[in-house]
Amino acid sequence: MNPHYNQNYTHAEIDAVLARIKSCVAQNRYTISLNENRQENINFINEYNIRSDKQRSILMQIETEDFCHSLQNTKIGYEYETLYVFVPQIQLFNADGEEENVDVYTKFNVIDLPSGSRTVVISFHKRNKPVKYLFR
Repeated sequence: MNPHYNQNYTHAEIDAVLARIKSCVAQNRYTISLNENRQENINFINEYNIRSDKQRSILMQIETEDFCHSLQNTKIGYEYETLYVFVPQIQLFNADGEEENVDVYTKFNVIDLPSGSRTVVISFHKRNKPVKYLFR
């Protein structure tokens, strides 16, 4: 596992992080990154025809046991940010209409603002590398 990945968390700490993420999602204070650097997110959403209501539903289904690790943001100017990776297994329908069990790789940045927290879903796509769950 990458030495920059942090799994030094208690179940209660990840419960608290996930509660903040879900609170942002429930209040519509979140964004899924769909810029030119996030083509994998765009392709995933298109491949499984995941409309915004389903995107929200997937995010709200994530559980503490889906947590893998955190890591520090490596983008210049954002090194102080901690990113959290969860990989839930979600039933989705592919382009052929067949049901599939998909490992959805999600990476979150929770941002505290004077107006309250918001979260950015940096990664939202099919898992493309091995992961190690902390609580499984």
